[in-house]
Amino acid sequence: MQTEGQEPGWGEGGKKPDSSGKGGVRSWARDMVISLAVSAFIIIFLYQPVRVEGTSMLPMLKDQDRLFINKMVYRVEDIHRGDVVVFLYPRDRSKSYIKRVIALPGDDLRIDHGEVFVNGKRVIEKYVPARFEDERSQPETVVPPHEYFVMGDHRSISSDSRDFGPVERNLIYGKAAFVYWPVDQAGVVR
Repeated sequence: MQTEGQEPGWGEGGKKPDSSGKGGVRSWARDMVISLAVSAFIIIFLYQPVRVEGTSMLPMLKDQDRLFINKMVYRVEDIHRGDVVVFLYPRDRSKSYIKRVIALPGDDLRIDHGEVFVNGKRVIEKYVPARFEDERSQPETVVPPHEYFVMGDHRSISSDSRDFGPVERNLIYGKAAFVYWPVDQAGVVR
């Protein structure tokens, strides 16, 4: 609304808007700081981008796939059988691994010529194609408290709990959530 004696293009209170661009730079800088703060919060506390190295999770995850892991989920809910988790490798905590949870603390586990049995029942593993199965066996064991038995989906090449044992709960720091690269492979990790 224009008041008497005010020329068009003047701001509120009869002041001419800043034509030097200082207000625009401040606004842009403020928006950038807010964006960086929100991004940092998301990456530090909620989601973290990671890159898959290796083929032990084929066919779901391929070498060099990029995905987001949810770092907050296990602070508010339990780890479940079938979850694809990211954890610090028990023998070298400077490395991270990504595997599928097969058995939970207290579960009775046995592997007979590649067939997995948890608590006496055979586990139907649709995520392991026949060409990735192996014939390894493991005697019956009970998963210790606060530990999880994990395996790769590409059983014939995966280094997993069959080799390094169950993973302590405090080493698991995220759940695979969403593949974002390559774009043609984008989707929720199941």
